[in-house]
Amino acid sequence: MWETLLERTVREIFHDGTLRVTLPGGRRFTAGSGAPEIAVTLTDPTLPRRLVLNPDLGLGEGYMDGGLVIENDDIRGLLDMTLRNFAQGNRSRVLDLHNRLRRHSRSLGQWNPMDRARKNVAHHYDLSSDLYDIFLDDDRQYSCAYFRDPSDTLEQAQLQKKRHIAAKLLIEPGMEILDIGCGWGGMALTLAREFGARVHGVTLSEEQHAYATRRAAEDGLDDRVTFELRDYRTLDRSFDRIVSVGMFEHVGVPHYDEYFRHVNQMLRPDGVALIHTIGRTSPPGATSPFIAKYIFPGGYVPALSEMSSAFERQRLELTDLEVWRYHYAKTLNHWDQRFVAGMDKAKSLYDERFCRMWRYYLIASELTFVHGQQVVFQAQLAHRKDAVPITRDYLYTG
Repeated sequence: MWETLLERTVREIFHDGTLRVTLPGGRRFTAGSGAPEIAVTLTDPTLPRRLVLNPDLGLGEGYMDGGLVIENDDIRGLLDMTLRNFAQGNRSRVLDLHNRLRRHSRSLGQWNPMDRARKNVAHHYDLSSDLYDIFLDDDRQYSCAYFRDPSDTLEQAQLQKKRHIAAKLLIEPGMEILDIGCGWGGMALTLAREFGARVHGVTLSEEQHAYATRRAAEDGLDDRVTFELRDYRTLDRSFDRIVSVGMFEHVGVPHYDEYFRHVNQMLRPDGVALIHTIGRTSPPGATSPFIAKYIFPGGYVPALSEMSSAFERQRLELTDLEVWRYHYAKTLNHWDQRFVAGMDKAKSLYDERFCRMWRYYLIASELTFVHGQQVVFQAQLAHRKDAVPITRDYLYTG
């Protein structure tokens, strides 16, 4: 039964490109037509059932565990074909039902009180520090870079991202800035070094906190930059500027009002906040089960309507909104290339299964930005409409 249901589902989805499938019992079928041609073999007899009941998780686990064998190990080709067909509207009744069920139950996975938020952050960000050195830039920017030119290196693009955000913050020397979810400290250190700010970063990751604190001391900036292992919700002070890059994806819809209430309370009357987050251009949805289980538990990519309604309720003015479309796809492609180049080191840190999981995550994320409805939102917020200039000219005249 499960093999029959799987074949029907695959035939409903794959039209653009040819997918040749060998089932665990040896039976074969072909879906779609034309180039490219990709052949997969299911060696795990439980995989047809798992792919039907939970396609996203079944596909990711099948590849990670070796029960799904792709000719020439072309996971990029398989995911590209799959997401391209989805983008063309090729769906299946089974997949649509699964997506509806995920949307109905999504709030349970996004409930992130302080103790759970700390555990979720540790799951991803407290992995071996050496892992991130393999694929990130020298500054360990783990968010979307800004490519002014296709030939930009990852290091150039990440520096351009930080300076672009700094321009939107309209920083003056001596200003006090809060960095919510400060990562390994690169943004905070740049704002202090290049713009004369005094920055306080907060993170829930012990690894990130230790690394960022050490960097501040080594760079001679620990008199202007401090890092704290702390939930932003426990802060009770105000700042001239608030910046948050790549952290809002971990908040969860049930906590959006709480998040923007704290931004409202901590931002001084003439202050400016910049929230940089992955977003979706579609209506509200649900997190990939594979990503939720293995990569970012508790995470969710917001629709603009979900995000904007929350800061509107907290009476924050939207003074600028910028949408980055393919920049994250380019960023993730750089990360994947670097991860592949450092695969031997990654295997020495973890194992083959972990490396397959990580590559699946990087490639699936990249291609979702190419074929799917994921983008990056940069929302500039303030208490007053006149907190920033009325044109964007100030961003490009520095």
